[in-house]
Amino acid sequence: MSYIKPAELAVRMVDAGAYKLQLSTRDTLIRSFMGAALLTIAAAFAVTVSTQTGQPLLGALLFPVGFVMLYLLGYDLLTGVFTLGPLALLDRRPGATFGALMRNWGLVFLGNFGGAFLVAILMAVYFTYGFSTAPSAVGEAISEIGHGRTVGYADHGAAGMLTLFIRGVLCNWMVSTGVVLAMISDSTIGKIVAMWLPIMLFFYMGFEHSIVNMFLFPSGLLMGADFTVWDYLVWNELPTVIGNLVGGLLFVGLPIYLTHGRQKARSTGDRSRRDRSRTTAVAISADAPVSPVVEPEREPSRV
Repeated sequence: MSYIKPAELAVRMVDAGAYKLQLSTRDTLIRSFMGAALLTIAAAFAVTVSTQTGQPLLGALLFPVGFVMLYLLGYDLLTGVFTLGPLALLDRRPGATFGALMRNWGLVFLGNFGGAFLVAILMAVYFTYGFSTAPSAVGEAISEIGHGRTVGYADHGAAGMLTLFIRGVLCNWMVSTGVVLAMISDSTIGKIVAMWLPIMLFFYMGFEHSIVNMFLFPSGLLMGADFTVWDYLVWNELPTVIGNLVGGLLFVGLPIYLTHGRQKARSTGDRSRRDRSRTTAVAISADAPVSPVVEPEREPSRV
């Protein structure tokens, strides 16, 4: 399996961020819609496995299948563009402006929410036989997740809000590591293995992922969970989005760019200066007159 060294990885990250900022509105919405849909179907799958087997670790082990599919297909998540987009600004890439960054984040958020909400509706229908019966065991588990991760945080007040934010930070530390590791190999198997590890970790630990929550909480509300839309927005989604931004950018994007991206730029600059120095030296030596070699006079030998 091929391996891309960190210095080259940093260049790929900046290239990816610059490319995403230049995508059309249509392409950005389509890619983010489909990315969230695939990820949240995998979340429903993981909750189903965990509920039916009683083994949460097994659900976490299988959840990355959705993440792998969406990134192999070139789709986008808000958590990923939080990390990659700002690097294009730092690197001063053409077209990478603050306005372009805000536009990209806004469109990806809308597309992700649309894809996740569609899956929430479909799964609510699936778990309730078209809302004709009470939710299945899996539907009840999803409803309980929504209740525990909204009202559960609110019950602890400021400490609950801090915990929610920290879980959002930790989540995108791992998820964006998965996004970046997808670029660390040129082979499909290498990409899959590298992505799988941090995504499994985040899901099992119960960290807060804004896109997964766009599915879990609306789905729970549709099935009659005991919390409100306001609870969802204030005590989960909005703080989670902020935590995801901080975690991905502060602990993944910036460290790699600052230590490897700048190093790559310095190395390239040093090579260019050395090449220019060699060229100058050759030119100077070629144009300089050749001095005759004068041998020193020998003293007459004394006998």
